[in-house]
Amino acid sequence: MAKTRAQKQGWIESTAEQVKSAEILIIAHYKGLTVAEITDLRSNVRKAGASFKVTKNLLAKRAVEGTNYAKIAEMFKGPTAVAYSNDPVAAAKALSEFSKKNDKLVLVGGAFGETILDKAAIQQLASLPSLDELRAKIIAILQTPATRVAGVLQAPAGQLARVFNAYATKDAA
Repeated sequence: MAKTRAQKQGWIESTAEQVKSAEILIIAHYKGLTVAEITDLRSNVRKAGASFKVTKNLLAKRAVEGTNYAKIAEMFKGPTAVAYSNDPVAAAKALSEFSKKNDKLVLVGGAFGETILDKAAIQQLASLPSLDELRAKIIAILQTPATRVAGVLQAPAGQLARVFNAYATKDAA
């Protein structure tokens, strides 16, 4: 069923708003994926905190006009889908993991702010720890047991007490 001009314009406007607020935009080709596989991919991407849309190239090009992502409009060729997120690593990681399992999903490129990304850059981005993983590491560091800190602080005082005790016993002997 064909979309009306008003529906297309509404899609362009809503997608443009979502893309403007996103930190990263990744373009992928999905030729050969079944509906079930695309549904699984969308679920994985959503769990990672990103969004995934199958797009019409002309509408997608119009949606990125006037945004930071206008430079990547020429990447919209073939059966194209777009992933976007506020966490740059989340979208890259979700798409990269899925493409490793299913070679029908091909990462084309994307943009991170003003920087244009190729497939290799997206793979490197996917290898970084996510924002949640970094937060967990910082919390683990901050929750280091206080006994370790107290032990480190008490060690010099304990050594000093042993030296005084040795002198005291030497003088008494």
